[in-house]
Amino acid sequence: MLPFPLVYHDGYDLNFGQHVFPTQKYRLIRRRLLDSLVAGPEDFLTPEPASGEQLRLVHTEEWVRKLETGTLTYHDLLKLEIPYSRKMVEAFFLAAGGTLLAARKALEAGVGFNIGGGFHHAFPGHGEGFCAVHDVGVAVRVLQREGLIGKALIVDLDVHHGNGTAAVFAGDASVFTLSIHQQNNYPSEKPPSTMDVHLPDGLTDREYLEHLRGTLEPAIAGYRPDLLFYVAGADPFYDDQLGGLGLTKEGMLERDRMVFTLALRRRIPVCVTLAGGYARQVEDTVELHTNTVLAALETLGEADWRG
Repeated sequence: MLPFPLVYHDGYDLNFGQHVFPTQKYRLIRRRLLDSLVAGPEDFLTPEPASGEQLRLVHTEEWVRKLETGTLTYHDLLKLEIPYSRKMVEAFFLAAGGTLLAARKALEAGVGFNIGGGFHHAFPGHGEGFCAVHDVGVAVRVLQREGLIGKALIVDLDVHHGNGTAAVFAGDASVFTLSIHQQNNYPSEKPPSTMDVHLPDGLTDREYLEHLRGTLEPAIAGYRPDLLFYVAGADPFYDDQLGGLGLTKEGMLERDRMVFTLALRRRIPVCVTLAGGYARQVEDTVELHTNTVLAALETLGEADWRG
């Protein structure tokens, strides 16, 4: 049995078919973890969808109502870039509930892992870039309201800038937002995070890891969060269709190890969400995300976490 839970729901798979966003990856990650005997069925927790009240801690009344009633405008759908369906809305509500559950478990076990989530392009009043609900934002606000955490650090290592995250937490000293991303990539407008690292095209493992350590280590030491949310995008991988960085699978694994090690050795729990991943071969995306689970397992064991 794993020392931390994996949160998963079959509803995460939106069955988009040939869409560039391979939502079948969630189901395939679970299957790979089971087939490789890394995890057993007992390691998976099933989330409940986030409630309307919880969603409204981040999102506007109008946006939640549009999602609930299916009244998105043509402009809303253009920005969202995925087709509307009742199942799509349910998936995002489940992802928010899943990240909240993973965050609660991280506070107990040192790591909590949502095999989904990381929808960092969602704004309070609209969705963008395949993201309709800001699941990490919802989890932060619920835990803060309940008094379980005071300060949160969001470490976004997706290849794309976390523009929704920057907007949700703008001017909020209780949440430190760090986004390390490719400069010449989506979104075209990048509102400022607490700290942004704009990377050049084609950056390789060594340079990337230098940037990561040079920013994350002082951020953790100086800010001292109660919980770290790791938005572990698989799209910095060199063969990603929507990325332009040059990381190898080995470099991506070292990235994951570094995040967990820097946090856990300071007794800071980590909640993981997966975010993007659009490799030409979906099997590569599944392997990269699975490796993040393996990195968490390895580093948590080394940290000898006691809840």
